[in-house]
Amino acid sequence: MKGFSTKAIVATGLGAAVFLVLFMYVKVPSPVPETNLQLAYGVSAFFAAVFGPMPGFLVAFVGHALSDFLTYGSPWWSWVFASGVSALVIGFGAAKIGTAVEQGRFEKSEIISFTIYCVIANAIAWLLVAPVLDIVLYSEPVKTVFIQGIVAWILDSIVSIVIGGILLKAYASTKTGEGSLSKNG
Repeated sequence: MKGFSTKAIVATGLGAAVFLVLFMYVKVPSPVPETNLQLAYGVSAFFAAVFGPMPGFLVAFVGHALSDFLTYGSPWWSWVFASGVSALVIGFGAAKIGTAVEQGRFEKSEIISFTIYCVIANAIAWLLVAPVLDIVLYSEPVKTVFIQGIVAWILDSIVSIVIGGILLKAYASTKTGEGSLSKNG
């Protein structure tokens, strides 16, 4: 697991701010109430893959909590925590992907691995963590929270894979690959 270097701390703050703005202002409603397509989850997936599980967790957790606080006056903690968990799991799974991206690679094998990590992470967050916490903390109806969870899992998986993947590909293209420089003699 990557430590909290100055670079990771700055990235976490920047990521949380970007997540907050996207979460508040760039969303597409779904047919299920209180469940939106949120581009912010692609940002947290990117930060989790590049900077590790804890910065990823904090980007999503802090960004979501602040968005809820500013929008509704109080965070909906079950979903705030689930947002953080999705990034945390992606960060643990994608550690090798972050290393490859730092070396200028985000190719087929990294894309496939990243896709798998995103689907699994979002399944844990939205099919397990959010619904269970909704029931335990807020006494929400079981059927409602699991329907919301299924929709959130699908939408957030897609956004994490597509937006996160685009960001990872773009970031990798700014890095010099290992052994790519040659000495001209």
